[in-house]
Amino acid sequence: MTDQTPHPLLTEIAARRDDLVALTQELIRIPTLNPPGRDYRRVCSFVAERLGKQGFKVDLIRAEGTPGDCAEFPRWNVVARHEGGAPGDCVHFNSHHDVVEVGHGWTKDPFGGELEDGKIYGRGACDMKGGLAASIIAAEAFIHLYPNHKGAVEISATADEESGGYGGVAYLAEKGYFDPDRVQHVIIPEPLNKDRICLGHRGVWWAEIETKGRIAHGSMPFLGDSAIRHMGAVLEEMETYLYPLLASKQTEMPVVPDGAKQSTLNVNSIHGGEAEQPKGFTGLPAPCVADRCRIVIDRRFLIEEDLAEVKGEVHRMLAKIKAERPSFEYEITDMHEVIPSMTDQHAPVVKTTAAAIEKVLGQQPSYVVSPGTYDQKHIDRIGKLKNCIAYGPGILDLAHQPDEWVGVQDMIDSAGVMALVLEELL
Repeated sequence: MTDQTPHPLLTEIAARRDDLVALTQELIRIPTLNPPGRDYRRVCSFVAERLGKQGFKVDLIRAEGTPGDCAEFPRWNVVARHEGGAPGDCVHFNSHHDVVEVGHGWTKDPFGGELEDGKIYGRGACDMKGGLAASIIAAEAFIHLYPNHKGAVEISATADEESGGYGGVAYLAEKGYFDPDRVQHVIIPEPLNKDRICLGHRGVWWAEIETKGRIAHGSMPFLGDSAIRHMGAVLEEMETYLYPLLASKQTEMPVVPDGAKQSTLNVNSIHGGEAEQPKGFTGLPAPCVADRCRIVIDRRFLIEEDLAEVKGEVHRMLAKIKAERPSFEYEITDMHEVIPSMTDQHAPVVKTTAAAIEKVLGQQPSYVVSPGTYDQKHIDRIGKLKNCIAYGPGILDLAHQPDEWVGVQDMIDSAGVMALVLEELL
C-alpha cells in the first residue's frame, strides 16, 4: 500500500500466509499430468471439499466426450460459487489444474512442493497451482470480511488447458457457465508476473503437411520417389520464402517477449520413411525409399492478420513447389485454430485490477499480450464474454521448466490484488 494504514484485506491475507503455502503444496502434490490426464477427479474433489466448507455451492462437472476423456482418464472440472447478500455482478477466477510432463533436469522433487528461501518448487507451482491457491485465499479472505457482499464470487479449477482446454473451459463455456448474464468479470491467474495485466493472446493455426512418394529398393532410389526429398523442398521454401515473410509482419499488440511481436512458425515434428524400432532393437533398417513424410506446423499469428490469409500463404507455397517439381504430391490437414483475443484496456476488470496493483505494489502495471494461447480464447469466442484478463503470480519464463517454482510473496501480493478487485466490484 502507498499510504501508512494497512488495508484490512491485505492484513487478512498476510495472516493467511501459512495457509497459502500449505494449500499450494497440497495442490502441487496431486500429480495432474496432462497427458494423459491423471488425478483430475482427485484435485477437483480437494478444491470442492475446501470451498464447500466455506459456504460455496460446488459443482463437479465431467466433460464427457471431449478429447482425451475416457473411463481411465475422465476430464473433471470444479466450479464453486459463493452468493452474497444482495444483487450484483459475479467475479470469476479460473485456473487450470493440469500440468505438463516433468521432463529432465530437476534437482527438486517435481511433486514434493518443497519450500526453500521463499519459493515453492514443483511441476505446476508457477503454471498455475500457485495462481489457483492465491485466488482461493483471496476469495476466502474477502468473504470472511464481507460475508454479505453483493453479487457472487466464483472459483473454477478446470482441465486440459495445456492441451487446448477443450475438456475444461471450452466445455463449460458451451454449457453456459461463462454466459455474460451469469458471469460479468473473469480473471485467469496465469503466471504473467504480478505487476502485469495480460489482455489476451496471439492466434494459432496447427496443420499437418504430408508429402507423398513411391517406395523402392534403397540401392535403386531412381526407381522410387522420396517423400523425404520432397519434404526437404518444403523446408527449404520455408527458409527462403515463408520465414522472411513472417518476420516482416509486426503487431501493435503488446506481446511479450519482443520476438513474439512478429508472426512465427515452428515445425513441431517431422516423421518420414521407415518407422523407428523399439529401444533395444539391434537390427539394421531395411533399404527402402520413403513413400511418406509428415511435418506438423505451429503458426502463431497476429490480431492484424486474417486466418484465411495465414493459411493461404502456406497453400501458395506448396502450389509453387508443385509447379517446380513435377512429381510433387502433398496433402495438408487442419488440426487446430484459435483466433487472437485482446480485451480493451478500458474494460472494467482491467481498470479495477490496475488500480489494485497500484495500491498493493505502489506502481502502475504494464499491459501485455501472451505469445501463446490460454483459456481466454474460449471465454471470448464461445462464452461471448469480453471482460476477461489473465493476472496472477509467477514468472512466465519458469513455466514448463525444470525446478519450476512460485514465490510466496508473489502469491501474497497477487492474492491482495485479487481481493481488492473483489472489494471494488462487489
